[in-house]
Amino acid sequence: MTNEEKSPLRVKFKELRAKLKSPDKDKAILRNFLMSPFFERTSFFVYHSIDSEADTLKIIKMLLDAGKEVLLPRIHKGKMLAVPYSGDTELVFGIPQPKSGLDCPAEVILTPLLAFDKDGFRLGYGGGYYDKYFAEHKGLRVGLAYGGQAVDSLPRDKFDLPLHAVVTEAGVRYFT
Repeated sequence: MTNEEKSPLRVKFKELRAKLKSPDKDKAILRNFLMSPFFERTSFFVYHSIDSEADTLKIIKMLLDAGKEVLLPRIHKGKMLAVPYSGDTELVFGIPQPKSGLDCPAEVILTPLLAFDKDGFRLGYGGGYYDKYFAEHKGLRVGLAYGGQAVDSLPRDKFDLPLHAVVTEAGVRYFT
């Protein structure tokens, strides 16, 4: 399925996610993440949440307070890098990102999504940045989402890799 064919799905699920978002659900996602085995790891690649995405700002703060290594996405020459967190940011595609830094490996990759299915496949925004990153980097692929973003199945391409888990307000869903 082409990006153009997925476009109506992206619009639909973005609208749905906006209706699902709530501070209480974000607190529950944070709590479930902190209680998960993922939090025991030492390095985390975390997206900077915007709009109706599950809130990552409190997750970033909790990770930093716990002495964990936090990496944020940086788009450089059309490629997404995981670079160390710093207060020195710039806006790219309306998203704050570190102005500089080298690509570093992370044990856990917290991933934004519009929807996810029973097999762990996600519907992203269509840029392919996370798909390319997953193909080139090891790490546990963990989505952050509201439970209402779950669907039976999503269209997938041959290069799509499933998530290992999704943290929702109801708990952690693991995929094989």
